[in-house]
Amino acid sequence: MTITTAEADKILSANFAPWVLQLGLSVEAVADDRAILRLPWSDALAREGGALSGQALMAAADTATVIAVSAARGAYGPMTTVQQSTSFQRAVTGSDVLIEAVVTKLGRRMAFADITLTDEASGEIAARASTVYALMG
Repeated sequence: MTITTAEADKILSANFAPWVLQLGLSVEAVADDRAILRLPWSDALAREGGALSGQALMAAADTATVIAVSAARGAYGPMTTVQQSTSFQRAVTGSDVLIEAVVTKLGRRMAFADITLTDEASGEIAARASTVYALMG
């Protein structure tokens, strides 16, 4: 009961704040329990020292979770973040980041996901996150 990448891109463009859309995220793939998004490198998202900011990575992980939960449900429905925990493992400089969100449990009222953020150039994991969402519709 998954959605297509085109449907996922529509969810992205229709349901997120303008500042999230300015991250330039795009949906690379969706499956029954997961989504892969791309966060393109941008100097505008770099912090002092030239590394991609943690805030951008956390927003990307949060956004990827919405797409993954929508894929698992077969459509977008209202939801909100209840909890997000992120561990940063290495800096990303000058490279796109691939964000894979995997739904680990989908209930009637709650969804849980694990997210891996990978530096595309090196193939190294830049960060890991876990999220909990309340499903409201």
